Amino acid sequence: MLTKCLTIALLGAVPLLTACGSSEDSSSSATSTEPAITLSGKIAFNTKRDGNSEIYVMNADGSDPVRLTDDPSADKGSSWSPDGQQIAFFTGRDGNAEIYVMNSDGSDPRRLTNNPAQDFQPSWSPDGKTIAFASERDGGNPEIYVMNADGSDPRRLTDSAASDFYPVWSPNGQKLAFRSNRDDPNPVSCFTCNFELYVMNADGSDPQRLTDNPAFDFGPSWSPDGKRIAFASDRDGDFEIHVMNADGTALQQLTNDAAADSQPAWSPDGKWIAFNSDRDGNSEIYMMNSDGSWQTRITQHPAEDSDPAWQPRH
Repeated sequence: MLTKCLTIALLGAVPLLTACGSSEDSSSSATSTEPAITLSGKIAFNTKRDGNSEIYVMNADGSDPVRLTDDPSADKGSSWSPDGQQIAFFTGRDGNAEIYVMNSDGSDPRRLTNNPAQDFQPSWSPDGKTIAFASERDGGNPEIYVMNADGSDPRRLTDSAASDFYPVWSPNGQKLAFRSNRDDPNPVSCFTCNFELYVMNADGSDPQRLTDNPAFDFGPSWSPDGKRIAFASDRDGDFEIHVMNADGTALQQLTNDAAADSQPAWSPDGKWIAFNSDRDGNSEIYMMNSDGSWQTRITQHPAEDSDPAWQPRH
């Protein structure tokens, strides 16, 4: 029997590795005799450990978590600038969801959008010049926009009666992956209908459908070389992490757990994928090799930890 995952329990600043369950998975899994994992870099994430959703940053092995935001409203959706010096996020601190940016240590938070509608899910372009985001400002259904990194000149990229959101830049900055229910028979006012993943040019042209399944596909994350996209789907009855080529071919399931696994995020070197899972009772952040092996817990807190985002190399 193969060990399904290893748990890194954060005790102070010292990680403790322990075995956690077993399963015969189609993906390769680590055994207790394999060498220890070495992880480097920083990961921003959302957590409710202070009573409401705040943004933290930690080392990639789960050590040294540091709180970056401190506001009674919800702060979510971290997206690093390509130089790793700033983080864009969305927050309800002004009465509705708006896009903000702050320094990577949490200092100098600055509001970028100012609209009575909801602006959310920012994604920083690889050249650092623009930020894509979702907004309900033109009719109430989410569409994808892009603005300059200082918040100026917002431009609408999608125009659909359906809901288009969760934009994510390709590493070369030429494409945006996103999720949409535009091909559902009844896309209007249907949040839980059939969402699929799409890709379009950076100017919004030539949208192409990548997935075609009656399940719910969401949370695209590009590999650093731009060749693959990881995402979450409940096509097997519960949410699991999958990966496919950037054109939608060669689908592979990476996780196989009765709980919900979602929000994959590639490491800058392409070797690891961080994700969140509630397989241990509440949402925690895990790590695995990009082939699905060595599924390893890196946070341990009774509150919810989710939405990991790797700091780019700089």
